[in-house]
Amino acid sequence: MRYTPMILVAATMLASSAQAQIVQSGTGAAATTARNAFRVDLGGGTVPGANGSFGGVRREINWDGVPDTRAAPTALPANFFNTSSPRGVVFSTAGTGFEVSANSGLATPVEFGDINPTYPGLFSPFSSQRLFTAIGSNVMDVSFFLPGTTTVALTRGFGVIFSDVDLDNTTSIELFDLANHSLGRFFAPSVPGANETFSFLGVSYADARIARVRITSGNAALSASANETSTTDLVAMDDFLFGEPTRASVPEPASWALMISGFGLVGVALRRRARKTAAPGL
Repeated sequence: MRYTPMILVAATMLASSAQAQIVQSGTGAAATTARNAFRVDLGGGTVPGANGSFGGVRREINWDGVPDTRAAPTALPANFFNTSSPRGVVFSTAGTGFEVSANSGLATPVEFGDINPTYPGLFSPFSSQRLFTAIGSNVMDVSFFLPGTTTVALTRGFGVIFSDVDLDNTTSIELFDLANHSLGRFFAPSVPGANETFSFLGVSYADARIARVRITSGNAALSASANETSTTDLVAMDDFLFGEPTRASVPEPASWALMISGFGLVGVALRRRARKTAAPGL
């Protein structure tokens, strides 16, 4: 029985950790309000530096600085924002790649009109005038690295502006830690029946613990044959906001030893309790 307080302390630490989670979301004008609140949660002010860096504690990608040669109809390299513009993120998808929409005044239609001519009527850029999408899939992953390196990193939070979320519980972000354990899946708010709308969703923590984010945009991939219906929700992405990627910390040997010792003591207590239950007269 004397080892019970150790178990209670561990539970308190987990509860404290869960309480550190902050979710910001909103649609329409409230999307801007939620985006700004998320910026405050991460910190860094409003003045951007090189490579979308804010105060060394936050990064942003609004796609508008992507050169025309890397935008539609040309695919965006998955590591563009860790090499050409090193912000510490690399993308992956089960689809065929990624695309940033074209600027106006070019031969390529804006707002993914090159993919499907109906899309400029569905989507609108939050920060003029480019949008972002995976190709061949509505699901993509964002992995974090120390900017410009292949060193795996963690971030405190991640947020996205989505365009044209019509259905509830379809568009989401799911966060994973370094051990690939899910930290939770969170759904973006919807604006049913309307086009060219904005939804913001951001989740942050008091400490850097996110190694990967899975983004699900609507319930179907953008394509020449995919048109929006009452049950098909097509969604594009705009701004990404995330905490400065930081090196993943590894516990010191002494800390590991203390943890292992603690687990051993808990195991001894449980075995003693089991023996007493089996033979109460002893």
